[in-house]
Amino acid sequence: MPTYLVTGGAGFIGSNFIRYMLGKARDGRIINLDALTYAGNLENLADVSADSRYAFIRADICDKRAVNDVFAANDVDVVVHFAAESHVDRSIEAPDVFVRTNVLGTLNLLNAALRAWDTGTGFGAGKKFVHVSTDEVYGSLGPQGYFTEDTPLDPHSPYSASKASSDLLVKAYADTYGLPVNITRCSNNYGPYQFPEKLIPLMVNNALQGKPLPVYGTGVNVRDWLYVEDHCAAIELVAREGAPGEVYNIGGHNEMANIDIVRLIIRTLRDMLEAGDPRRERVSESLIRFVQDRKGHDLRYAIDPAKIGRELGWAPRTKFADGIRRTIAWYLENGEWLQSVTSGAYQSYYQRMYGGR
Repeated sequence: MPTYLVTGGAGFIGSNFIRYMLGKARDGRIINLDALTYAGNLENLADVSADSRYAFIRADICDKRAVNDVFAANDVDVVVHFAAESHVDRSIEAPDVFVRTNVLGTLNLLNAALRAWDTGTGFGAGKKFVHVSTDEVYGSLGPQGYFTEDTPLDPHSPYSASKASSDLLVKAYADTYGLPVNITRCSNNYGPYQFPEKLIPLMVNNALQGKPLPVYGTGVNVRDWLYVEDHCAAIELVAREGAPGEVYNIGGHNEMANIDIVRLIIRTLRDMLEAGDPRRERVSESLIRFVQDRKGHDLRYAIDPAKIGRELGWAPRTKFADGIRRTIAWYLENGEWLQSVTSGAYQSYYQRMYGGR
C-alpha cells in the first residue's frame, strides 16, 4: 500500500475508509488530516490509533501553510479527499462555511498536490487525487431515470453547489495541468459512526429516547442507500485502478422513501430490543412528526453505477435489509459513543433545526 493522505479521516466515511484500508493491506501508510469539527471524532479510530501504519495530523484544509507542510514532510502518493461540510440543513443556515471548506479547502489541496507531484516533465507513477463527491450535484430526479456520469450538474442547495464547484475545480486541474484525478459521486451512505444529524442515526437515537422523529414534508422524498463499507471498497478500487480524469458514480441499488426508512427503523428496533428493555416500549410510529419541508428539497436521487461495474468490476455487496440491521446493532452496542457526540453544541443545533415542530 502506498502512502495515502486521507482528509476528513475522523468523520463518518473517512474513518470507515481508514479502518478498511488498514484491514486490507499489511504495509504502506495512512495519514489522517482532520480539523476535528463537530462531525470529526478521533474516538471513531480509537481501535487503530496505535497502529504504526497510521498517523494523525490536526489541521484545517483551509490553512494553506498547514496543507503545504503535510506534503513537504511526507511523500504522499494518493490523496483521498473526504473533508467537507456535508449537511444540507447546515448549508442553508450558513452557506459561507460550505464555500470556504468545500471550495477553497479543495483548492489548497489541489495546489499542494500539484506542487509536490509535478516534476516538470509529468507526474510520477502511482500518484492520484481522488475527490469524493455526491450524487446531489446532479440535482433532482422525477419518478423515473437514474443519474449517470454524463448527467449535467444542477445543484439545488448551497451544499450541493459547493460540491459541484469543487468537482469542477478538480476537473480543471486535470484538464489544465494534467493532475491525475478521479471524482467519485456516491448515493446516501449509512453505517457505523455516522453523526446523528443524518436521517438513519437521527431516527435511531431519537426513537431509543422516545423523542419525536422529525420527517420533512410528507416523507415521500426518495434516496438511494449505500452501505459505507461498500463505498470504501469502491473508493479503494478507484484510487488503485481508476482511469485518470474519469468520474465514477457509486450507488447502492437501494431506493426508499424517507418515511419508509423511518418505519423500517421503528420495526427493526422493536424486533431487536429485548422484551424487558424499557426502550422498546418507547419505539412506535406515534413518534413520527411531519415538519416543515426543507427549502429546495430534491424529490429523488438514484445512481446508475454501471460504469464502475463495467470498467472496474465493483458492485454493492450489502443488501439494505442486512445493512440496516448491522447499523442499528452497532448503535445499540455503542450507546456511550452516541451519547458523547450528541451532547453540547449538537443539542443547540438540534433545537434550532427541529425544536417546537
